[in-house]
Amino acid sequence: MIVLESLEQFKVVYRNGRKWNRCVEAINNIQNIQPEVMYSIGDSLVYMVTEGEAATERFEGNRRYFDVHYYLAGTEEVEFAPKSALTVEQAYQDETDREYLSGNGERITLREGQLAIFENDKAYRVVSNNAVRKVVLKVTIEDGYFLNK
Repeated sequence: MIVLESLEQFKVVYRNGRKWNRCVEAINNIQNIQPEVMYSIGDSLVYMVTEGEAATERFEGNRRYFDVHYYLAGTEEVEFAPKSALTVEQAYQDETDREYLSGNGERITLREGQLAIFENDKAYRVVSNNAVRKVVLKVTIEDGYFLNK
């Protein structure tokens, strides 16, 4: 998992690449969208604003998309771990790009202003039941790489 302290830091680190620029475009458009409704920009990402509590029992992993969370308000505790260290509870489904796993991992508290990028070799779950408002972006893995790796 990669945590960036601000949208400005994200813009500096991920300034190259259409899909990363589309992330910024999506975040800049949130005042024009309804919460809990998925929107898309091109074929490289979908996004929505979520509000409320979101604790989950199982870890979620993806293969074709990175999850990017941009925190608008509140804090959220997230647990993450390498998929290889977890037990598969529900096998990967290509239609949903999800697999569900169980086990234990490292915990981190994410807060307003931060961005978290959940890499595909790891799975994550929300541990806290805090009220939070965030933008959830699903960004294709195609034609991309992390500049700080």
